[in-house]
Amino acid sequence: MSVEARQTIRSGDLADTMLAMGRRARAAARVLARADARTKDGALAAMAAAIRRDAPAILAANTRDLEAAQARGTAGSFLDRLKLDPSRIEAMAKGVEEIAALPDPVGTVIAEWDRPNGLHIERVRTPLGVIGVIFESRPNVTADAGALCLKAGNAVILRPGSESAGSARAIHACLAEGLAAAGLPADAIQIVPTTDRAAVGAMLGGLDGAIDVIVPRGGRSLVERVQGEARVPVFAHLEGICHVYLHAPANLDMARRIVVNAKMRRTGICGAAETLLVDRALAATHLPPILADLIAVGCEVRGDAETQAADPRVVAAGEADYGKEFLDAIIAVKVVDGLEAAIEHIERYGSSHTEAIVTDDQAAADRFFALVDSAILLHNASTQFADGGEFGMGAEIGIATGRMHARGPVGVEQLTSFKYRVRGSGQTRP
Repeated sequence: MSVEARQTIRSGDLADTMLAMGRRARAAARVLARADARTKDGALAAMAAAIRRDAPAILAANTRDLEAAQARGTAGSFLDRLKLDPSRIEAMAKGVEEIAALPDPVGTVIAEWDRPNGLHIERVRTPLGVIGVIFESRPNVTADAGALCLKAGNAVILRPGSESAGSARAIHACLAEGLAAAGLPADAIQIVPTTDRAAVGAMLGGLDGAIDVIVPRGGRSLVERVQGEARVPVFAHLEGICHVYLHAPANLDMARRIVVNAKMRRTGICGAAETLLVDRALAATHLPPILADLIAVGCEVRGDAETQAADPRVVAAGEADYGKEFLDAIIAVKVVDGLEAAIEHIERYGSSHTEAIVTDDQAAADRFFALVDSAILLHNASTQFADGGEFGMGAEIGIATGRMHARGPVGVEQLTSFKYRVRGSGQTRP
């Protein structure tokens, strides 16, 4: 089916198409739930090999996506998330291999205990079932989501945005090849054959009970729509408003390295630092050189009066700047009166994603960890480590900032549920 045909499915046909995808995914999920680790890992190995072999085709598709995005006047930060290159494709393939190397979570006994009446109870990991992943600009989500769901014994329906659709389909072809090589059903990893937004609505409705959970990866408008309309559970974060807080005493060289990396390594990812908080005790010693470092590498700094006084190139920050996910080479800076003030600021403006404290005071770091309720907290490390791959998960399907079931990087374990197995020897309940 051509791209044009995929994009012009009539509404009635689209509804039927989506329901049929859901039924096929549910049937595939039953097969995957019984698949052994060797079979799943064999499929993942074949997928990684296909991604490497088909890198030229993936890059060609990505080039077309980039050209179309540039023609629409898309922002540079968005283009960075969309862009693939040989190193990113290799990282994608390596991530699939790392997922294959992880222990199979399905069937793992999480806990077990004996009751006084002789019953032996086990809590055991099981697949969730069918997962719907709706994403926008990052084509690597295709491989990450497909591989993670397969490892956890789940079927997945992928719906890429129009901007990354060509790249996603090229990657999906590699995943389909891996499934075939291992003798697993092709419907285990499906990709929606249209960019019609009505397909998103169909998935949010659950496809007549076929979808068990939705994972959105994209901007605020997408995530708000998913959270507002979904009739199935959602693993989501709304925004990555991540903070770095410099608390006295703090090693200046370390602070300089961490702040620049946290903001500028990749500005378009959800783990990029958006706000820098500086303890007033460090304002005279640490703030000027860090501001100079940021400006030297092309970062626009928006700050309060004290930050502006430290460097005349700083732009005055507005109230909205402290609760904004820039996803660009822009950072908001504020001088605060110690740890409690920093925590109060994070509670007011943060999004419960990722926060870092840079300090030589272990007690202060421990208190920061105890009182800040975000999914990921770091001490003396960059917020850019907020990533499933960096956590040893191989990859992630997203960073969940809610408080139910999954939180932080969503990897294979977070894509499972559990059931209880109870073994007796003829017990009856009085």
